[in-house]
Amino acid sequence: MVKKDSMVKHIVMWKLHEFADGHTKAENALRIKKALEALKDKIGAIASLEVGINHTSRECAYDVVLYSEFNSFDDLDAYQNHEAHIALKGFLKDLRAGRVFVDYEV
Repeated sequence: MVKKDSMVKHIVMWKLHEFADGHTKAENALRIKKALEALKDKIGAIASLEVGINHTSRECAYDVVLYSEFNSFDDLDAYQNHEAHIALKGFLKDLRAGRVFVDYEV
């Protein structure tokens, strides 16, 4: 039996301020989605990337989610230390009210 190669999953969720950087929460969610999706073309270490915007108004819900996959933890590290990712973190800093994430291997 051939063993499937493992993958590293990196999932991040953000709660956004109602208004930040001159934009509403909904506008900022779209800006974040576009910026995150652009990373796929800039950072070769990303195996796959998907961004979703929440459509529920429940208080416990987060507003934006990133689901991404990497071939190894070294690739995840390369992504996290890439200049495009670091710049995006700076952009997100003032938009987010909270953030949670998980990194795991399957």
